[in-house]
Amino acid sequence: MPGKKITDQQVRKYKEARRQATQQIAAARMGISVRSARRIEQADGLPSQRGPRTWRTRADPLADVWEQELVPLLECEPGLQGRTLLEELQRRHGEVFGDGVLRTLQRRIRMWRAEHGHEKEVFFSQANPPGRLALSDFTVCDELRITVGGEHFAHRLYQFALAYSGWRHAELVCGGESFAALAQGLQNALWALGGVPEEHRTDSLSAAFNNLAEAETLTRRYEDLCRHYGMRPSRNNLGQSHENGAIESRQGSLKGALEQALLLRGHREFATPADYRRFVAEVVARLNRRIQTRLAEERSQLAALPVRRTSEYEEIEARVTKFSTVSIRRVLYSVPSRLIGHRLQFRLYPERLEGWLGGVCVFESVRGTVPAGKQRGKQVDYRHLLPALKRKPGAFARWALRDDMFPRAEYRQTWERLIETVPERQACKLMVGLLDLAARGACEVQLAQILGGLLQAGTLPDLEGLEARFAPRQTPLPAVTVALPALSVYDGLYEVAA
Repeated sequence: MPGKKITDQQVRKYKEARRQATQQIAAARMGISVRSARRIEQADGLPSQRGPRTWRTRADPLADVWEQELVPLLECEPGLQGRTLLEELQRRHGEVFGDGVLRTLQRRIRMWRAEHGHEKEVFFSQANPPGRLALSDFTVCDELRITVGGEHFAHRLYQFALAYSGWRHAELVCGGESFAALAQGLQNALWALGGVPEEHRTDSLSAAFNNLAEAETLTRRYEDLCRHYGMRPSRNNLGQSHENGAIESRQGSLKGALEQALLLRGHREFATPADYRRFVAEVVARLNRRIQTRLAEERSQLAALPVRRTSEYEEIEARVTKFSTVSIRRVLYSVPSRLIGHRLQFRLYPERLEGWLGGVCVFESVRGTVPAGKQRGKQVDYRHLLPALKRKPGAFARWALRDDMFPRAEYRQTWERLIETVPERQACKLMVGLLDLAARGACEVQLAQILGGLLQAGTLPDLEGLEARFAPRQTPLPAVTVALPALSVYDGLYEVAA
């Protein structure tokens, strides 16, 4: 067979077959060519009895330049590739060396590096006993092409895994690789597992390590988190992802399992993020069912959980500006105007943000994100600014946050139609009135559908008609007639009692 040497056993079997069949049939039975069969019959003895070949079948095309020209180049720069050296030979010697020499040159370079090349990095396979090591990592899941409500759902997955048994826990993360996401995912994993491993390893997460510091120390929050659970924090060397391979490989297997489940499901659309979160949990549960024996062995070696969980949020203090906004982690949030001037303690969770004042939660919002390619993000709720806009509707036209406060595309398109059709002052009043109706009547979705129909019809909205349409229905009260008795009746009762 091409590329393989014929063995002694093949030769014996061939000779046995040759006694009963022709040369072609015997060669076909042994899986060798007729030419090889012819050489077997002409040779004396078995292949193992022949000495090594000491001759060349053709002249060495590199004999004149290998030691004099190529070896000195490789000694100076061992990283030079065969294609580069061939082009250099062609530059020096013209047409003497054709492209057909490339494979010969590459084989010669490979042999030279095996004898004289630099030492290569050695990978040391690690033995992880039960209960010793757990690993955490985040992974972007854009390739899964998940949609929620018909729109692309950009998200990450946080995964926690045990190195020995392979047990894993996954959490949906809509924002970045923040400490809040790490703390929540890690604690959920530990409490679902029912125990604590000896060591917890991550890569260069900025939520866990001060990577810009000279010594790359732990962040205080992450150090406190690990101390609370009695785990020893560790990390792989910067840029050496193979040192975190026990979790890196499981990121690929998790996304592969999710992809297969999505293909079996038939579509990638989910009504809400909560539905997708349940889908991920079901896939992870199926993966964990495969390792129940090793998991039972590892659980017996885990340390006990503490009495309670620790905080899963990050605290930041910020003052509300006169614009009724506050900036947290490069995201601008709108807040109720009653909080202007107050310094709030903000708690950042993975998916929400809370503002506390004197032990009372006075503000809550969905956690905003910074869009890709931009320096800042915005999370504006039009309900926060409506009282002020109703007093100053003319400010709406050139308001800096105007385009970020429309709750739906139909409202923005209605504004664009109004500003083109009617005077600016009238357009501002009408738009502010529509937003106030959406907030006051809790009919944001229904009103958006009506506005979309009006846009297609090319007509402007009638604010008074819409207010009447969404006004609460008046339930008629029944007429109740109360007949009061005469006071003389009480006199008669008094006489009887006496």
